[in-house]
Amino acid sequence: MSNKSDLIEAIAKSADISKAAAGRALDATIESITQSLKKGELVSLVGFGTFYVGKRAARNGRNPQTGATIKIEEATVPKFRAGKSLKDAVN
Repeated sequence: MSNKSDLIEAIAKSADISKAAAGRALDATIESITQSLKKGELVSLVGFGTFYVGKRAARNGRNPQTGATIKIEEATVPKFRAGKSLKDAVN
């Protein structure tokens, strides 16, 4: 599986539903996770993992074209921590 359409096809086949219904379900799931993260909430899927919001500290970087030092501001970023079952499945 390499992209969203492959995932939709796998969901449709596994759940025995149409691709359109699987696409709507996937879109609704992604939207729900996104809205929760915007509110700063954790989204825990037991056995799969946890989506959460983290902070990336301000730091100095370099402009790759000129080599000049630039200041990179602090950022809020989405993060994912894999659950034990997912870790075990890929090992």
